[in-house]
Amino acid sequence: MGKVFTQASVSLDGYISGPGQSGFDKLFAWCTAGTVATPTADPDRLTYRTSEATARYLRGLQEMLGACVVGRNLFDLTAGWDGRHPSGVPVFVVSHRPPPSGWAATTPFTFVSDGVENAIARAREVAGHRDVGVGPGGTVADALRAGLLDELRMDVVPVVLGGGTPVLAGLTATAPIGFEQAEVIEGIGVTHMIYRRAPQRRV
Repeated sequence: MGKVFTQASVSLDGYISGPGQSGFDKLFAWCTAGTVATPTADPDRLTYRTSEATARYLRGLQEMLGACVVGRNLFDLTAGWDGRHPSGVPVFVVSHRPPPSGWAATTPFTFVSDGVENAIARAREVAGHRDVGVGPGGTVADALRAGLLDELRMDVVPVVLGGGTPVLAGLTATAPIGFEQAEVIEGIGVTHMIYRRAPQRRV
């Protein structure tokens, strides 16, 4: 069985979007800052152009991704990716509301009304030995609280947004959750930082 991870472009002050859903041009500038092409499952819509180091990082993610879990806010913000998620894998949308009227998708989308834990369980079943990507957004905090998140991948961008949506939006007071730094990858205009869930130590 693969791991459950989240990946997000994050500002230096910890936001995945600025005030009023702004700042995306800065947070994702690294995606087209280089010359090495990494196509997605929908290359006409999204092909990364980065450094070679970032391209290797992206290829590794693409090769192991088997399913995604996203929240309804992200789904609505992207207009459901017009029914074609760029990853090309099944997508599980955590939502108490039904799909939009007239919804038609070319990528398999499943709307899950009974929470992140069930959405991740269903995604893992579909993904098999491959990984499940969660979020970004409030679904990440829910997965953390449930003890289901194995890995944090932060694409840290050298910009301060001064407010907006935190990378761990919705995470309320909880016991400390330990992660260990696994890898740091320097790209153009971005530093990819990978943290893995620390093993629980018996007292």
